[in-house]
Amino acid sequence: MSEASVPVDTRLDVIVKRKATVNTLSRVVRYTAVRVVVLFLTVVAAVYLTILIANMGGYVDRIQRGQIQEAVSMQLALNPAYKGLSAEERQKQMADQIAIQEKRLGLDQPFMVRSFRYLKDALTLNLGRALQMASDSGSKMVRNIILERLPATLLLLGTADVLIFVLSVITALSLSRKYGSFFDKLCIALAPLNSAPGWFYGIFLILIFAALLHILPFGGLVDAPPPDSKVLYTLSLLKHMILPVGSFTFASIFISSYNWRTFFLIYSSEDYVDMAKAKGLTSRNIERQYILKPTLPTIITNFALLVIGAWTGAPILETVFNWPGLGRATYTAIGLYDTPVIVGTTVVFAYLLVITVFLLDIIYALVDPRVKIGGESRPQ
Repeated sequence: MSEASVPVDTRLDVIVKRKATVNTLSRVVRYTAVRVVVLFLTVVAAVYLTILIANMGGYVDRIQRGQIQEAVSMQLALNPAYKGLSAEERQKQMADQIAIQEKRLGLDQPFMVRSFRYLKDALTLNLGRALQMASDSGSKMVRNIILERLPATLLLLGTADVLIFVLSVITALSLSRKYGSFFDKLCIALAPLNSAPGWFYGIFLILIFAALLHILPFGGLVDAPPPDSKVLYTLSLLKHMILPVGSFTFASIFISSYNWRTFFLIYSSEDYVDMAKAKGLTSRNIERQYILKPTLPTIITNFALLVIGAWTGAPILETVFNWPGLGRATYTAIGLYDTPVIVGTTVVFAYLLVITVFLLDIIYALVDPRVKIGGESRPQ
């Protein structure tokens, strides 16, 4: 069929649809670009503040200079030729060696100048060498230390977050059906317990299940020595995950279930839900289409806040359970004043938080038709 034989109305509809598609793509690209720029600027500000705080007003520089002076003194003391020099020559040689080492680390420049170089290196993950820490393979490169520990953190917190989300939704739906029941009142009574962080309950779980009952390990990733078989290694890993995942889940499950149960109750009393019941729809369809779907944006928001809280609480939780993740590496680096590792782990956590917030915006637009990307006008 030739284009001339196509009705004018049909051609106009095609043109309008194409323009609408182009406009939609343009809005999505513009919105994504703006969000990426804003979130990136947030990361830049957070990382730069971390660099300033990690240096502690020049205290770390003084520690590094003291370590350089001590290392150079010991190195020269072991050199027989150094002992035969005069006092002035020895002092001059020591000063020259110290100056070389300080220049290698950039300590010959003012900190404010170095801070912007640190910022550029941190944002590009060019993190250099650690001052004190090393990876399990013996590497002192910060990148290797982080990459070695990141999978353990993602596994632990990812499993805990998914478990809390699934259990909270199922529990909240069940409680909304049985409003005022014993379990509903029990959940309300236990909700204040979630004001304490996960590591707090982790200590009690370790005392009960590891120290007293001896049925679960105190901590770590796997048994020592690690099992050779992949099946046994996986089982050992799952066994070591029970207490940390359980403590984090226990610290969030009641308040999450209570909050989401409240939203389910609010939406279940709407007129359109009564209309659906009058039409004879099943309880499952009513919950899925008329209760769960409208509450998804709120649930996603609470879940995103839960994920962000998990990232920020990782250092103490992993330290309590001796979990070899990024959080424990951060805690150790703070104790050793290892600035490169502190900055590196902060950058990774900042990127993880930004990715979480960015995905949250996209998911909002997918699950909530009221959210329009890129400033699309809303129907009146």
